[in-house]
Amino acid sequence: MPRFRTSSHSRREFIKGKHRFEHWYRDNTVYFITSRCSNRFPAFASDQAKSVFWERFDHYTNHYGFVPWVTTLLNNHYHTLGYLKVGENLGPMMQRIHGSVAKLVNDVLPERLKPFWREGAHNDYFDGCIRDETQCRRAYRYTLTQSVRHRLTTDYRKYPHTQVRVDLERGIRRVTELKEFLDDVPYPRYGQQTRNSL
Repeated sequence: MPRFRTSSHSRREFIKGKHRFEHWYRDNTVYFITSRCSNRFPAFASDQAKSVFWERFDHYTNHYGFVPWVTTLLNNHYHTLGYLKVGENLGPMMQRIHGSVAKLVNDVLPERLKPFWREGAHNDYFDGCIRDETQCRRAYRYTLTQSVRHRLTTDYRKYPHTQVRVDLERGIRRVTELKEFLDDVPYPRYGQQTRNSL
């Protein structure tokens, strides 16, 4: 069974009826990761800003052993689904991606965006460990079709900022063989409601 731990800025499991925000660090796991610019600001509207994102994203995902299956970058947010071998690498990887992207994109914006990434206190990004094949397929398709959902194109294959690097069937086959979905960890965050939300 892969090792894992969680981190949260609160000791309470539920806050106002909702499960606390936390990050999971789990070895050999398929992760869905998403983040948005503060106040939905379109920091990635320019090709230059998008190029900065991809260069930093590729550099640090490669450095920390995250294998993106599918990633989409829009004007103010991104989604990625991929495989991470060492769970403890998630935090430093995200810190380096977000820190370098924020610095370099701010350098090309007419006015600096501070904070650059933020949806709430300490919520710079959301990560979810994929529980099973059904959730994996939904997260993959959700990420793949973002450009269509946002009416940027009628065909995701025509949107240059959706990158497919691992075929879904190949990825699922490999993860299933290795038994590395999260179905061995019973936890409210990954219950039926979460699975059906993607």
